[in-house]
Amino acid sequence: MKSQIARAPATNERISRRGFLGGAATAAVFTVLPRYVLGGPRYVAPSEKINIAIIGTGGQGFQNTRALLQESDAHVMAVCDVTEKADYRRFYYGGVAGRGPVKEYIDKSYASKPTTSKYKPCLSYIDFREMLEKEKAIDAVLVATPDHNHAIACMAAINLGKHVYCEKPLAHSIYEVRRVTEAARQAKVATQMGNQGHSSPTIRMTCEWIWDGAIGEVREVHSWSHAGLDWAGLRVSRPTETPPVPAGMDWDLWLGPVRRRPYHPAYAPYNWRGWWDFGTGANGDMACHNFDPAFWALNLGHPTTCEASATNYSDETTPFGSIMHYQFPARGKRPPINATWYGGGLMPRLPEELEPGRQLGGGGNGILFIGDKGKLMAEGWGGSPRLIPESKMKAYKRPPAILPRSKGHHRDWLDACKGGKPASANFDYSGPMTEVILLGNVALRTRRKLQWDGASMKATNCPEADKYIRPEYHNGWVL
Repeated sequence: MKSQIARAPATNERISRRGFLGGAATAAVFTVLPRYVLGGPRYVAPSEKINIAIIGTGGQGFQNTRALLQESDAHVMAVCDVTEKADYRRFYYGGVAGRGPVKEYIDKSYASKPTTSKYKPCLSYIDFREMLEKEKAIDAVLVATPDHNHAIACMAAINLGKHVYCEKPLAHSIYEVRRVTEAARQAKVATQMGNQGHSSPTIRMTCEWIWDGAIGEVREVHSWSHAGLDWAGLRVSRPTETPPVPAGMDWDLWLGPVRRRPYHPAYAPYNWRGWWDFGTGANGDMACHNFDPAFWALNLGHPTTCEASATNYSDETTPFGSIMHYQFPARGKRPPINATWYGGGLMPRLPEELEPGRQLGGGGNGILFIGDKGKLMAEGWGGSPRLIPESKMKAYKRPPAILPRSKGHHRDWLDACKGGKPASANFDYSGPMTEVILLGNVALRTRRKLQWDGASMKATNCPEADKYIRPEYHNGWVL
């Protein structure tokens, strides 16, 4: 049965399910006739601009918007966020974000370009369902909401034949990731996950060196990130205060399919990553970057087991620090792999080959491959690889490049939207990787070593894991 997004009727409901699936068409901005009339819902001619809507205009959504505005054939025609304006000055994004500031930034950007003197102001919405129902000219959607709303937003766009870029992790649970991946494949839409390091030349170098046999057969991998320590504000339980919802914020829509609770700034606009109902902890966030080289270079597939341990976590909040162990089976002639993830500043032992005073990879983020003939470390976000010790690096004759180099993470997705080759972090690649990463959270929350049947999404020795693999949906939302 085809997936649908729906919500139970409520007094503040803006559109009906019938209206969502069959609203009237709206003319495209840059074409005489809407392209969905000319060539189908997925059709974008190579010479045309791609009409893009942004769902989620917080810090990362704003950064993605800036990147798209650098592409001459990307037309950001609409933004959607449940928050009008939010202060991000405490966080690495800096400044303010929300649908108001992002719309203003887009309008100023286009108005300043001579080629867009007739530019129509960017559209602004609170509810992505209303936006998708009304704006038929949208070709593609970029999703940068908190994790718990990734799947519902992606699926709504995919069901309407829109191309989709989604920030990492692809979804909040293994089941959601599988559903979104399969739906995108069936709909034949162009996809990309926002693990931007996957488009770097350096991650390709890591793959090429490993395939060249630089360290022999790899049997062990370690990856880490310092992120995650204070995402829940060092909390292990819900706050008891009930401050008012900020002006310009629709808290019910922010919650989406999560069981209702009072608003608190401990959840939004930023610290949602530290709460199980909304985020996925350090591994859900950063392993999609830092573990990525191992999934690509070693073609890991599904693990057979997963176990985890952590400090200071609860049924409500993600850990301050965590360690997650995966066992992967042999793949053809390749040997089995033991892989370990470290979050919240925990780290593997320093290799004996590493010279005194040197750090692993990129310090707080990175990956280490251990092979029969040596060791290779790389920085986080698919960064530069190095053989260790440095004398081995200097003696190594680098192989020729065999992987095509990326034109840019957003650029590759835009080219795919126009019928080009799939972006390299498309959902058929990034979906299975995300499933494996999120399995670590299932092992952590069940406190069990899981025997994993990846094809059926089952922990065969732990039926109670099902509630973490396939979450409940509330407030009338379904997937």
